[in-house]
Amino acid sequence: MHKAITIKSIDGSPGKPGAVYYPLDLVTIPTPEAKDGEVLVRVRAVALNHRDLFIRQHLYPAISFTTPLLSDGCGIVESRRGPYRSGHERVIFNPGSGWASNPDGPENNEIYKIFGGTKSNPIGTLQEFIVIPASELEIVPSHLTDVEAAALPLAGLTAWRAFRTKSNNAEAGRNILITGIGGGVALMVLQFAVATKCNVFVTSSSEEKIARAKDLGARGGVNYKDVDWDQKLASLLPSSRPYIDAIIDGAGGDIVLRTYKLIKSGGVVVSYGMTTSPKLAFPMQAVLKNIEVRGSTMGSRSEFGKMVEFVAEKGIRPVVERVVEGGIEELREGLDGLFDDMKEGRQFGKLVVQIRGKEVATGNGSNKL
Repeated sequence: MHKAITIKSIDGSPGKPGAVYYPLDLVTIPTPEAKDGEVLVRVRAVALNHRDLFIRQHLYPAISFTTPLLSDGCGIVESRRGPYRSGHERVIFNPGSGWASNPDGPENNEIYKIFGGTKSNPIGTLQEFIVIPASELEIVPSHLTDVEAAALPLAGLTAWRAFRTKSNNAEAGRNILITGIGGGVALMVLQFAVATKCNVFVTSSSEEKIARAKDLGARGGVNYKDVDWDQKLASLLPSSRPYIDAIIDGAGGDIVLRTYKLIKSGGVVVSYGMTTSPKLAFPMQAVLKNIEVRGSTMGSRSEFGKMVEFVAEKGIRPVVERVVEGGIEELREGLDGLFDDMKEGRQFGKLVVQIRGKEVATGNGSNKL
C-alpha cells in the first residue's frame, strides 16, 4: 500500500463549477505490480499545471475524487517488465496516453487522455508509486535535477507543439511574440525559441516578469496594461524585420485585434489556451492579411520524445518558481500554498513538489526513496 493525494467532495456531492474549491485528501491505495511492458516508478517530484487548479474548481470535465491529482512527474524505476533498469534510471512521464504521432491531433480523440484527477485516465502523479507503460517514459536528461525534470513534461510538450509543430516559424531570425510570460508553457516557449535563435518578445502585466524574461534571452517586452502596448511593441521590432512572424498565445480575448497590424501577411497565431476570455476576436483585417489562427493542445508521444531530446541537446533547464518538500503525508498545507500562488498568478515558472519517500517491498527486495 502507498499514499496518494486526491480531491475530496464537499458534503458528499459535486460542487457548483467555478464556485466550489475542493479540499485535498490523503488516501491509501494498493501498490500495483508491473505487468509485461510496464514499469513501477517511485515518484520523486511532481509539478502543478493550471488544469489541476481547474479540477479543484470543478471547471474541468470528468473530475474524479479517487484518481490522484497532477500530470507531471519524475521518478526512479523500482521494478519493471520492460527496458529500464530498476533502481538506476530516472524517468519522466509522457503526461497523456493514446496519441502516437499524428501531427494533426490524436489518432482517436476518444482514446487520448491526460493524466491526473479525472475519470478518463486512472493515472495521476501525486502519489508515491506509479505503474505506467514503459512506452510512455523518457530517460531524464542528465543535466536536470529531479525538480527540474518534474517541471518539464506537460508545459514542455505543450510549448513544443505550439512553437515547433504549429507556428510554422521555428527558425532562426524569426520574430516570435509570447503573451503572458511567467506561466510554465510560455516560459518553455521562450526557452525553445531562444535556443532556436529567434527574436523573442513577451507581454506581461508585471515589469519584474518582463525583466526576468529578458534575463532568459527575450529581446524585449511590453506591459499589456498600457493602453498603447501594441505601439510600444512595434518600436521594439528590428528594422530589418519590422513585423511579428508568429504569436504563441495562452490568453485569447483581443490579442489578434491588438496585433494584426504588426503580424506579417500569412503570419500565424497559435492558441494553446484562453485564460482571459473563452473567445478569440478575429477581425476582417486579419482575414485580408491571410493571418491564420491555429489551436494547439498537449502533443503526441513522438513530439514528447523530440522535446526531451532537444532539452538534452541544448541543456535547457525549466524555470522553477517554488518547491515544497516533504513526505506525502506532510504535503497538503504546502500544496495549498502552491495552488494559492497559481490562483493569484504570482509565479514565474513551475510550482513543484519534491516527495520524500519510504521503504517498499517489491519483487526486487526492499528499497528506500
